[in-house]
Amino acid sequence: MTQHTLDASSITRGDGLVDKAYKVIRDAILSRRLAPGSRLSVPEFARQLDISRSPVREAIARIEYEGLAESTSHRGAVVVQIGLDELISIYDLREVLEGLAARLATRAADTTVIDDLEQNWQAHHDAVESGDVERHMELDAAFHGHIRDAAGNLRLSDNLRQLQGQIRIAMTTTVARRGGMDAALAEHRTLIDAIRGGDPAVAENVARDHITRLRESLHDAALADHHHIDERHET
Repeated sequence: MTQHTLDASSITRGDGLVDKAYKVIRDAILSRRLAPGSRLSVPEFARQLDISRSPVREAIARIEYEGLAESTSHRGAVVVQIGLDELISIYDLREVLEGLAARLATRAADTTVIDDLEQNWQAHHDAVESGDVERHMELDAAFHGHIRDAAGNLRLSDNLRQLQGQIRIAMTTTVARRGGMDAALAEHRTLIDAIRGGDPAVAENVARDHITRLRESLHDAALADHHHIDERHET
């Protein structure tokens, strides 16, 4: 059986072990150190993290609730495997929710929100210029996270966070589209300008167009590669 090593550096004694175990396991899933189909072993993870099984069990239950893992009859919890059809459905839902987040964020946006988005965009620009795909994915997710936070709707934020996690898992098998990082960066620029402009309807439309383009790019890429997916696709 393949051994999956977790990074236990953030685990300390005391309160909050469930949260810390959750973060370590979730990060391993999203960074693809735990690939789709990998078994989430409570005893093994407890041993690696040097904590009891109870917080690990609770952490895995939370990860299942987020849709990043699922229970099986013979293997226990495993990292979910998301196919193209399901991924397209996820993007359909994400389009609506990201549009709403942009609308709400525009209503609430202040200079701090705009500054955070601008700083993210500059760092993202540098990553794209250097061709750093992993950094691109990280900053892309952070950009949408800033907008979710600015929207101020916890239920909306939770739903989008869950979708984003599932998308990151699926990206372990998605084709990289040439120019995809450049397109995402340009669309983020347009969305920042729309939020700064203060018209919620415009910002919503820009956000929805951005996700629509991602969905269409994903579909075209999968068809071009006979539905084989490479980890470099934008999120």
